[in-house]
Amino acid sequence: MKSIWTKTGKLDMHARVFVERAPVSAPSVVLVHGLGVSGRYMIPTAEVLSTEARVYVPDLPGFGQSAKPARVLGVEELSNSLAAWMDSVGLEQAAFVANSFGCQVVVELAARRPERVTCAVLVAPTIDPRRRTATRQVLRFLLNIPRERLSLLPVAFADYLTAGIYRGLRTLRYALNDLIEEKLPLMMMPVLIVRGGRDPIVPQDWAEEAARLVRSTRLHVIPHAAHAVNHNSPEELARVVLSFLREQHEPDLILQSGEIVSL
Repeated sequence: MKSIWTKTGKLDMHARVFVERAPVSAPSVVLVHGLGVSGRYMIPTAEVLSTEARVYVPDLPGFGQSAKPARVLGVEELSNSLAAWMDSVGLEQAAFVANSFGCQVVVELAARRPERVTCAVLVAPTIDPRRRTATRQVLRFLLNIPRERLSLLPVAFADYLTAGIYRGLRTLRYALNDLIEEKLPLMMMPVLIVRGGRDPIVPQDWAEEAARLVRSTRLHVIPHAAHAVNHNSPEELARVVLSFLREQHEPDLILQSGEIVSL
Protein backbone atom coordinates (compact mmCIF):
# COMPACT_ATOMS: atom_id res chain seq x y z
CA MET A 1 0.00 0.00 0.00
CA LYS A 2 1.13 3.53 -0.70
CA SER A 3 -0.40 6.94 -0.13
CA ILE A 4 -0.76 9.45 -2.94
CA TRP A 5 -2.00 13.05 -3.01
CA THR A 6 -3.43 14.51 -6.20
CA LYS A 7 -4.73 17.96 -7.10
CA THR A 8 -8.43 17.92 -8.03
CA GLY A 9 -9.41 21.45 -8.90
CA LYS A 10 -8.49 23.56 -5.88
CA LEU A 11 -8.36 20.59 -3.50
CA ASP A 12 -5.73 17.98 -2.72
CA MET A 13 -7.21 14.49 -2.36
CA HIS A 14 -5.48 11.65 -0.57
CA ALA A 15 -5.81 8.01 -1.59
CA ARG A 16 -4.42 4.67 -0.53
CA VAL A 17 -3.32 2.62 -3.51
CA PHE A 18 -2.91 -1.16 -3.70
CA VAL A 19 -1.47 -1.97 -7.13
CA GLU A 20 1.73 -3.91 -6.42
CA ARG A 21 0.27 -7.43 -6.25
CA ALA A 22 -2.20 -7.51 -9.13
CA PRO A 23 -1.17 -7.67 -12.80
CA VAL A 24 -1.40 -4.54 -14.93
CA SER A 25 -4.32 -6.12 -16.82
CA ALA A 26 -6.34 -6.55 -13.60
CA PRO A 27 -9.51 -4.46 -13.20
CA SER A 28 -9.32 -1.12 -11.39
CA VAL A 29 -11.55 -0.97 -8.31
CA VAL A 30 -12.29 2.19 -6.34
CA LEU A 31 -13.50 1.85 -2.74
CA VAL A 32 -15.60 4.75 -1.42
CA HIS A 33 -16.06 5.28 2.32
CA GLY A 34 -19.11 6.29 4.33
CA LEU A 35 -20.13 9.38 6.27
CA GLY A 36 -17.64 11.00 8.63
CA VAL A 37 -14.93 8.38 8.24
CA SER A 38 -12.03 8.03 5.82
CA GLY A 39 -10.91 5.20 3.59
CA ARG A 40 -8.94 3.64 6.47
CA TYR A 41 -11.73 1.26 7.45
CA MET A 42 -11.77 0.01 3.85
CA ILE A 43 -8.19 -1.30 4.13
CA PRO A 44 -9.09 -4.88 5.22
CA THR A 45 -11.20 -5.40 2.09
CA ALA A 46 -8.73 -3.52 -0.12
CA GLU A 47 -5.91 -5.82 0.95
CA VAL A 48 -7.86 -8.95 0.02
CA LEU A 49 -9.09 -7.51 -3.29
CA SER A 50 -5.60 -6.39 -4.25
CA THR A 51 -4.52 -9.94 -5.13
CA GLU A 52 -6.77 -9.79 -8.22
CA ALA A 53 -7.52 -6.09 -8.71
CA ARG A 54 -5.77 -2.73 -8.77
CA VAL A 55 -7.40 -1.06 -5.78
CA TYR A 56 -7.74 2.64 -4.99
CA VAL A 57 -9.18 3.99 -1.73
CA PRO A 58 -9.62 7.79 -1.86
CA ASP A 59 -10.58 10.03 1.05
CA LEU A 60 -13.44 12.24 -0.14
CA PRO A 61 -12.90 16.01 0.29
CA GLY A 62 -13.44 17.00 3.91
CA PHE A 63 -12.54 13.59 5.30
CA GLY A 64 -9.43 11.70 6.25
CA GLN A 65 -6.21 13.17 4.89
CA SER A 66 -7.85 14.99 1.98
CA ALA A 67 -8.23 18.77 2.00
CA LYS A 68 -11.17 20.18 3.90
CA PRO A 69 -13.06 22.86 1.97
CA ALA A 70 -14.56 25.62 4.08
CA ARG A 71 -18.01 24.83 2.69
CA VAL A 72 -19.22 21.28 3.29
CA LEU A 73 -19.80 19.48 -0.02
CA GLY A 74 -23.06 17.78 -0.91
CA VAL A 75 -23.61 14.48 -2.69
CA GLU A 76 -23.37 15.89 -6.21
CA GLU A 77 -20.24 17.89 -5.38
CA LEU A 78 -18.58 14.87 -3.80
CA SER A 79 -19.33 12.80 -6.89
CA ASN A 80 -17.85 15.57 -9.05
CA SER A 81 -14.74 15.51 -6.87
CA LEU A 82 -14.52 11.74 -7.25
CA ALA A 83 -14.70 12.07 -11.05
CA ALA A 84 -12.05 14.82 -10.98
CA TRP A 85 -9.83 12.62 -8.81
CA MET A 86 -10.19 9.80 -11.37
CA ASP A 87 -8.99 12.20 -14.05
CA SER A 88 -6.01 13.19 -11.90
CA VAL A 89 -4.86 9.60 -11.35
CA GLY A 90 -5.56 8.50 -14.91
CA LEU A 91 -8.64 6.33 -14.38
CA GLU A 92 -11.05 6.71 -17.28
CA GLN A 93 -13.44 4.22 -15.68
CA ALA A 94 -13.48 1.75 -12.82
CA ALA A 95 -15.54 -0.68 -10.82
CA PHE A 96 -16.74 0.81 -7.54
CA VAL A 97 -17.27 -0.70 -4.11
CA ALA A 98 -18.96 1.73 -1.72
CA ASN A 99 -20.24 1.50 1.84
CA SER A 100 -23.15 3.36 3.43
CA PHE A 101 -23.16 7.08 2.42
CA GLY A 102 -20.44 6.28 -0.08
CA CYS A 103 -23.11 4.39 -2.03
CA GLN A 104 -25.04 7.65 -2.47
CA VAL A 105 -21.94 9.30 -3.93
CA VAL A 106 -21.34 6.40 -6.33
CA VAL A 107 -25.00 6.19 -7.39
CA GLU A 108 -24.91 9.92 -8.15
CA LEU A 109 -21.77 9.43 -10.24
CA ALA A 110 -23.24 6.42 -12.05
CA ALA A 111 -26.49 8.24 -12.82
CA ARG A 112 -24.83 11.36 -14.25
CA ARG A 113 -21.53 9.95 -15.57
CA PRO A 114 -22.28 6.31 -16.44
CA GLU A 115 -19.22 6.06 -18.68
CA ARG A 116 -17.01 6.29 -15.59
CA VAL A 117 -18.59 3.31 -13.79
CA THR A 118 -18.18 -0.17 -15.29
CA CYS A 119 -20.10 -1.81 -12.44
CA ALA A 120 -20.88 -1.07 -8.80
CA VAL A 121 -21.07 -2.93 -5.51
CA LEU A 122 -23.28 -1.05 -3.05
CA VAL A 123 -22.55 -2.28 0.46
CA ALA A 124 -25.28 -1.28 2.94
CA PRO A 125 -26.66 1.58 0.80
CA THR A 126 -28.27 4.44 2.68
CA ILE A 127 -30.74 5.94 3.28
CA ASP A 128 -33.82 3.78 3.83
CA PRO A 129 -36.68 5.99 2.54
CA ARG A 130 -39.10 4.78 5.23
CA ARG A 131 -36.71 5.79 7.99
CA ARG A 132 -35.41 9.07 6.60
CA THR A 133 -35.04 11.17 9.75
CA ALA A 134 -31.91 12.21 11.62
CA THR A 135 -33.25 10.74 14.87
CA ARG A 136 -33.88 7.30 13.38
CA GLN A 137 -30.52 7.26 11.65
CA VAL A 138 -28.64 8.19 14.83
CA LEU A 139 -30.53 5.60 16.90
CA ARG A 140 -29.81 2.87 14.33
CA PHE A 141 -26.17 3.97 14.19
CA LEU A 142 -25.95 3.52 17.97
CA LEU A 143 -27.58 0.09 17.70
CA ASN A 144 -24.97 -0.91 15.15
CA ILE A 145 -21.89 0.05 17.21
CA PRO A 146 -21.79 -3.05 19.48
CA ARG A 147 -22.26 -5.30 16.44
CA GLU A 148 -19.05 -4.10 14.75
CA ARG A 149 -15.54 -5.34 15.41
CA LEU A 150 -13.88 -3.51 18.29
CA SER A 151 -11.00 -2.58 15.98
CA LEU A 152 -13.34 -0.27 14.04
CA LEU A 153 -14.03 2.00 17.01
CA PRO A 154 -10.64 3.78 17.33
CA VAL A 155 -10.42 4.19 13.55
CA ALA A 156 -13.91 5.66 13.25
CA PHE A 157 -13.56 7.85 16.34
CA ALA A 158 -10.30 9.38 15.11
CA ASP A 159 -11.80 9.99 11.67
CA TYR A 160 -14.90 11.64 13.15
CA LEU A 161 -12.67 13.99 15.14
CA THR A 162 -10.65 14.83 12.04
CA ALA A 163 -13.76 15.64 10.01
CA GLY A 164 -15.36 17.61 12.83
CA ILE A 165 -18.88 17.63 14.25
CA TYR A 166 -20.21 20.36 11.96
CA ARG A 167 -19.00 18.65 8.78
CA GLY A 168 -20.41 15.33 9.93
CA LEU A 169 -23.84 16.73 10.78
CA ARG A 170 -24.03 18.83 7.62
CA THR A 171 -23.12 15.81 5.51
CA LEU A 172 -25.81 13.79 7.30
CA ARG A 173 -28.31 16.45 6.30
CA TYR A 174 -27.18 16.16 2.68
CA ALA A 175 -27.52 12.38 2.92
CA LEU A 176 -31.05 12.65 4.29
CA ASN A 177 -32.09 14.99 1.46
CA ASP A 178 -30.60 12.75 -1.22
CA LEU A 179 -33.31 10.52 -2.72
CA ILE A 180 -31.26 7.50 -3.72
CA GLU A 181 -34.40 5.55 -4.59
CA GLU A 182 -35.02 7.95 -7.49
CA LYS A 183 -31.49 7.49 -8.87
CA LEU A 184 -31.10 3.72 -8.58
CA PRO A 185 -33.30 3.09 -11.67
CA LEU A 186 -30.90 5.29 -13.68
CA MET A 187 -28.03 2.84 -13.15
CA MET A 188 -27.63 0.98 -16.42
CA MET A 189 -24.46 -0.92 -15.46
CA PRO A 190 -24.41 -4.19 -13.47
CA VAL A 191 -24.95 -3.59 -9.75
CA LEU A 192 -24.44 -5.85 -6.76
CA ILE A 193 -26.04 -4.90 -3.44
CA VAL A 194 -24.56 -6.40 -0.28
CA ARG A 195 -26.16 -6.27 3.15
CA GLY A 196 -25.01 -7.53 6.51
CA GLY A 197 -27.67 -9.68 8.13
CA ARG A 198 -27.15 -7.89 11.49
CA ASP A 199 -27.23 -4.36 10.04
CA PRO A 200 -29.86 -2.18 11.79
CA ILE A 201 -29.18 0.82 9.53
CA VAL A 202 -30.05 -0.94 6.26
CA PRO A 203 -32.91 -3.36 6.99
CA GLN A 204 -33.74 -6.29 4.73
CA ASP A 205 -36.90 -4.74 3.29
CA TRP A 206 -35.03 -1.66 2.07
CA ALA A 207 -32.17 -3.75 0.64
CA GLU A 208 -34.68 -5.83 -1.31
CA GLU A 209 -36.47 -2.72 -2.55
CA ALA A 210 -33.16 -1.19 -3.66
CA ALA A 211 -32.37 -4.37 -5.60
CA ARG A 212 -35.73 -4.22 -7.37
CA LEU A 213 -35.13 -0.61 -8.42
CA VAL A 214 -32.01 -1.43 -10.45
CA ARG A 215 -32.42 -3.02 -13.89
CA SER A 216 -29.51 -5.46 -13.55
CA THR A 217 -28.76 -6.33 -9.97
CA ARG A 218 -28.49 -8.98 -7.29
CA LEU A 219 -28.72 -8.78 -3.51
CA HIS A 220 -26.26 -10.77 -1.40
CA VAL A 221 -26.76 -11.11 2.34
CA ILE A 222 -23.86 -11.95 4.67
CA PRO A 223 -25.78 -13.17 7.75
CA HIS A 224 -23.27 -12.43 10.54
CA ALA A 225 -22.14 -9.01 9.25
CA ALA A 226 -23.10 -5.60 10.61
CA HIS A 227 -23.20 -2.28 8.70
CA ALA A 228 -19.48 -1.84 7.89
CA VAL A 229 -19.23 -5.13 6.02
CA ASN A 230 -15.94 -4.02 4.46
CA HIS A 231 -14.36 -3.96 7.94
CA ASN A 232 -16.14 -6.68 9.87
CA SER A 233 -16.29 -9.27 7.05
CA PRO A 234 -13.57 -8.36 4.51
CA GLU A 235 -12.83 -11.89 3.31
CA GLU A 236 -16.48 -12.67 2.61
CA LEU A 237 -17.07 -9.32 0.94
CA ALA A 238 -13.97 -9.60 -1.21
CA ARG A 239 -14.99 -13.09 -2.32
CA VAL A 240 -18.39 -11.80 -3.41
CA VAL A 241 -16.91 -8.73 -5.14
CA LEU A 242 -14.30 -10.73 -7.05
CA SER A 243 -16.93 -13.24 -8.17
CA PHE A 244 -19.09 -10.33 -9.35
CA LEU A 245 -16.17 -8.82 -11.27
CA ARG A 246 -15.48 -12.13 -12.98
CA GLU A 247 -19.12 -12.32 -14.06
CA GLN A 248 -18.69 -9.12 -16.04
CA HIS A 249 -16.31 -11.04 -18.31
CA GLU A 250 -18.54 -14.11 -18.62
CA PRO A 251 -21.36 -13.44 -21.13
CA ASP A 252 -23.25 -16.57 -20.08
CA LEU A 253 -23.68 -15.31 -16.52
CA ILE A 254 -26.57 -12.84 -16.42
CA LEU A 255 -27.74 -11.02 -13.31
CA GLN A 256 -31.39 -11.53 -12.50
CA SER A 257 -32.99 -8.42 -11.06
CA GLY A 258 -33.86 -8.76 -7.39
CA GLU A 259 -32.19 -12.13 -6.86
CA ILE A 260 -31.34 -12.69 -3.18
CA VAL A 261 -28.40 -14.83 -2.08
CA SER A 262 -27.27 -15.58 1.48
CA LEU A 263 -23.66 -16.53 2.18
